[in-house]
Amino acid sequence: MILAAYDAFDGILIVDEAYQEFDAERESAVSLLPGRPRLLVSRTMSKAFAFAGVRLGYLAADSAVVDALRLVRLPYHLSALTQAAATAAIRHSATMLATVDDIRTQRDRLEVALVEMGYRVHPSGANFLLVGGFDNPDATFEALRTRGILIRNLHIEGHLRMTAGTEAETTVLINALADLGPGGAR
Repeated sequence: MILAAYDAFDGILIVDEAYQEFDAERESAVSLLPGRPRLLVSRTMSKAFAFAGVRLGYLAADSAVVDALRLVRLPYHLSALTQAAATAAIRHSATMLATVDDIRTQRDRLEVALVEMGYRVHPSGANFLLVGGFDNPDATFEALRTRGILIRNLHIEGHLRMTAGTEAETTVLINALADLGPGGAR
């Protein structure tokens, strides 16, 4: 699909791989970079490295693109603290990324439980699931919130977004949804 998009037009194609570490199914677009100077792959440390507040990303691209971007970047675009935190995270990446496997396991466990309850779960290569089949997503969102469970209501008809957490957090979510019954809260 990426190669078809790349070949379809002569502009720059940017592939956002913010959740790549959570996707065991698909190979990274980084492997497609050689010989494709208009292909750029962006990544973030926000998801897999749990650095959401740091707002640190990086780019893989042809060296000519990287050189051009260096010409237009701000001189002090990263603080010394951000750079130190990123360096430490990369140095300990095996430990930092070990949680990704746990989250994938919980995401897959949540998917199985939701399907067994009759919900429609869309394919996900991220740390969250888009789940359909809610009679009243707003009511289900509120019912879960009153139990201290925070999910996302994206206002897509019949759908809610649920992020995988620890085993205990996932169990609480599964049990709460089971208590609300088929179709969620009404």
